[in-house]
Amino acid sequence: MNGYFRLNISQAGTAVELIPPTDDGAPIDVNEIAAYLQQKRIRQFDIKAIYTAIQTLQDQPVVVPILPTPVYTEQEMMAVTVSPDKMTATARFYAPSTGGSVMGKEEILKDLTYQRIRMGIDEAAIDEFLAKREYCKDIVIARGKPPRHGTDARIEYFFNTDLNARPERKEDGSVDFFNLNTINHCKAGDLLAKLHPEDPGQEGYSVFGEVEKPRRVKRMVLKYGLKIDVSPDKTELRSQINGHVMLAGGKVFVSDVYEVENVGTATGNVNAEGSVVVAGNVQTGFSVTATGDIEVKGVVEGANLTAGGNIIIAMGVNGMNRGKLTAGGSVVAKFIENTEVEAGTFVEADSIMHSRVNAKNEIKVDGRKGFIAGGMVRATSLISCRVLGSAMGADTVVEVGVDPAMKIRFQELQKEMLEMQKKRTVIQTTLTGAAEKIKAGVKLPPEQMKYVQSLMQAAKQIDEKLAEDDEELMDIEDLLQNKNEACVKVRDTAYPGTKIVIGDDSTIVKKEMSYCRFQYDQGDVRVMSY
Repeated sequence: MNGYFRLNISQAGTAVELIPPTDDGAPIDVNEIAAYLQQKRIRQFDIKAIYTAIQTLQDQPVVVPILPTPVYTEQEMMAVTVSPDKMTATARFYAPSTGGSVMGKEEILKDLTYQRIRMGIDEAAIDEFLAKREYCKDIVIARGKPPRHGTDARIEYFFNTDLNARPERKEDGSVDFFNLNTINHCKAGDLLAKLHPEDPGQEGYSVFGEVEKPRRVKRMVLKYGLKIDVSPDKTELRSQINGHVMLAGGKVFVSDVYEVENVGTATGNVNAEGSVVVAGNVQTGFSVTATGDIEVKGVVEGANLTAGGNIIIAMGVNGMNRGKLTAGGSVVAKFIENTEVEAGTFVEADSIMHSRVNAKNEIKVDGRKGFIAGGMVRATSLISCRVLGSAMGADTVVEVGVDPAMKIRFQELQKEMLEMQKKRTVIQTTLTGAAEKIKAGVKLPPEQMKYVQSLMQAAKQIDEKLAEDDEELMDIEDLLQNKNEACVKVRDTAYPGTKIVIGDDSTIVKKEMSYCRFQYDQGDVRVMSY
């Protein structure tokens, strides 16, 4: 049992009686005595005398006089401390003075209610204290219920979804553009994707009865195109046909593969639902459009290629300043020259010359030649090459980091969500009031019931929109972290005159450099070792 104290009151005066601990009980804390006396408005006492008595306390109680006059008797007292997370209430009982009364269970429960502690009260702990009163000892008297946090929804795909899969490199360091193996074949009935729904978790409560909500979880739905069967519970996707499956923009597509020898006067423009494989070349002035991938085993000259998935050009592309490649996924080509390129993921080439190339993730030009010369090349996280710029002074700009449009969209989303949350709060107040009336037996007029139903529908739409915006906001937050990590790597030589832009900051290469990395650091674009 812990050591404890009590007031000893008599006609001769007031004293503090010190009762020593037994067995392995904790000793008396002089600071606890001082705090107790202050609370009881006893402010004139010799704390040193009490401290000395505690230090010399052995097996028998010791009485330390503190006042020459008696004070009012004090009943047994309970002090309650609530943890910062409001999940635990700890009681500490203090002995009554001589002549003082003890607390009963009803009084303890009433005192807890007065202190607003109403949930998770441990009556067994109270009963145990009443059966064996131990003072100056912490007793957990109430426990809240922490919320059970749920898990985000996730989608399991049963085909290769790695949009960053790279072409293989040969022993000499060159890229094997002929064996890319980027097409995922599927058969009718194949399971393509499975949705594992979110677990919303479970609400908890504090000892004060406050609802503790679990953290928000991410909801997901399966997105899919034509020629796909979806299960009745919307959790599985299966192919209807033998063909090719791909993931683009979070959406599963299944399509046939359209094959053609060359694209030119004999075929005209090609517009296909699915993927297109061109065994030869795409000639000047023609276009190829596909909802899936486009693979060209020859060259592309002055043509436009638009793919929902990847674009692969084994021999390279010369846009002749009018050709454009637009891919929802990656763009891989032996060379890119005088061409505009927009890639949803990454771009990989052996060389890029006088082109405007944008990639959502990264651009790698690390082949045997590996140079970027002329034009503007932009990626969110990484641009990597062997040679950057030109000894001939071709205007070359490379840019990595945060997309300015993303910043604007981030702010718009925050403002939009704040307005929706305000509107949702107003609606919820009205719905709560209506629910309380109905619970009390009040029959609402038909017009009012119709209005309440419309509010419920509006609340549902707002919740769905908030969830959608929250998902987009999290995606943008991930992108906004890229500025500090984004960099431009140059394995061999960076030539003077090349402009490096990272986010809102930029620098111009003043002298020829080798094996260097350009990265944002402490407010500047700095040159570091490779």
